[in-house]
Amino acid sequence: MSFAFRILEGETPYTGAELRSGWVALHTGLSGDAAAGFVGYCHVPTENLVDLDDARAGFFIKAASMAHVIAEHECTLEVAVVRQRLLVAILGELLSGRGKRMRRDGDDLYYDGRKLTVSIAAPAPASCLIHLGINVDPGGAPVPAVGLSEMRIDAREVLTELLTRYGGELAAVAHAATKVRTVP
Repeated sequence: MSFAFRILEGETPYTGAELRSGWVALHTGLSGDAAAGFVGYCHVPTENLVDLDDARAGFFIKAASMAHVIAEHECTLEVAVVRQRLLVAILGELLSGRGKRMRRDGDDLYYDGRKLTVSIAAPAPASCLIHLGINVDPGGAPVPAVGLSEMRIDAREVLTELLTRYGGELAAVAHAATKVRTVP
């Protein structure tokens, strides 16, 4: 499996409308299994939420600044959910390695009892998509939240290391699947 990513320059806001087929290719020039990392303001109104339970409850997502990942994969939704959780687990390991003890609850990370991330995996017509938002400045968040700036961690460095490790895990999984024989 081939996976590539690009970190976008400047600021790119996230409203939930970016979670669609072709967005990664349009903004990075990468096709197939690929991801875009970027930093920007986040405000996902209730009507743009993909999680049906959250939308019915009237929730929204907001932060003054987040580090975002949008990944597009040609896979089933169940595989995308597993990859989403792998991405979040890798982020937890990465930050724990920097002395920030994380707690993972499904596809969310918490630091010091406050929420650090938002994440969703969703089907699209020709692929599945993953969004991971990592608070940089959680100002305006509707829940107790923490950000990378408070932890004194650079968002773009985290995005680069996270997507490098994620790509390495995907390659290792693909290789592991080729080196076994069928059993009766």
